Amino acid sequence: MAKEFGWSSTIQGLVLSSFFIGYISTQVLGGAFADRFGGKLVLGVAAFGWTTFTLFTPSAAKLGLSYLLSCRILLGIAEGACIPSAYSLTASWAPQEERSRTAAIMSASINIVIGLVWSLFWQIYGGSDPSTYKGISKEELNLILKNNHSVSGRSGYISLPTSEEEVINRNSENVIDIIEDNEVTQDNNTEENVDAKSSNPSRIPWRLILSRREVWAILVANVFNNWGYFVFLNWLPTYYLDRFRVDIKHLGYFTVLPYIVQGISVLFVGTLADYMTCKIKVRVVIVRRIAQIISSWGFATFLLLATYVAKTPLQGIILISIGTGLNSFSIAGVKISQLDIAPRYSGVIFGLANSLGMIPAILGVSLTGWILDATGRNWNIIWNSIAISYFMDAIIFSILVGDKVVIE
Repeated sequence: MAKEFGWSSTIQGLVLSSFFIGYISTQVLGGAFADRFGGKLVLGVAAFGWTTFTLFTPSAAKLGLSYLLSCRILLGIAEGACIPSAYSLTASWAPQEERSRTAAIMSASINIVIGLVWSLFWQIYGGSDPSTYKGISKEELNLILKNNHSVSGRSGYISLPTSEEEVINRNSENVIDIIEDNEVTQDNNTEENVDAKSSNPSRIPWRLILSRREVWAILVANVFNNWGYFVFLNWLPTYYLDRFRVDIKHLGYFTVLPYIVQGISVLFVGTLADYMTCKIKVRVVIVRRIAQIISSWGFATFLLLATYVAKTPLQGIILISIGTGLNSFSIAGVKISQLDIAPRYSGVIFGLANSLGMIPAILGVSLTGWILDATGRNWNIIWNSIAISYFMDAIIFSILVGDKVVIE
């Protein structure tokens, strides 16, 4: 489109970044609505909306730049509610031993789902909560609820200890409960455990959420991660054109291959993570750290190799695809961490993290165009900044991450 309409890289950056202006506006709202009212309607409406505005994009571009920018912003508004509501649904539906695989399947499917068709089937067959879903068997419901005792937000199920060990843990760990009248009780061996919670949290405990280092591990990691990821996502096709002079007829193949590799590898990662935590009993926090380091450092390393070593389009696409394959390990790291520490508010926390992450995404995507125009297309500056952001992402997350439920 940039070639067709004669846009400079600065204008191209403006068009690409306009999406995130809308995207940032519905992250927290989408997660909050899904946590409170259920993710079925939120996710279905979001999918229908972003698909519709995607279809309108070519027509809007032909009408003029202002029409295209408006369409991109509306597309972002619709899509912003998608992932937070999906993770809220994961917290309700996935047993603890299947959460990494569930998130992995969801992440892989992002690359293949046809939104308009899917949204129709979703409204017919989807469900916000297993306890109210008509098509579920008693055995499956019991399996889901067995380990999801802390997710009582919509189901009305009481969060009770399931073993003697858990009783001890609850009496000794710094666990925060949100109770019926929204008063806060902090359990430090001085107060009794709360036996029941409201069937729906009527108010989001922002002060408690923002006071936890485990939450900040997710927030800060997303800031660094999103700078790198969204610059890469939006500017990769232009890089192929500039650096390797790829024929525009073949550009689609070069652009999509890294995501095919990522979609396949993420399924392996999800299965591996669940196996490590549930079968061989590796501590969840260790798995999260290892996964995030492999994801961020692996991607950054192969991106730098593609920048400084690759001489042909084939070499470049192979190195970048290996990097995106390794990047899929984040599905067992930062992308699922909110389910470990606050499953009841997982949608809200993910939405908050993505909202903060959109600030560097907007700046990074728009600044990339300006930097390319100002430096005579010096892509080394762009990829070096992405690599640094990924290295920082893994370091900070590994220091702050936790694996215990700290907000119930």
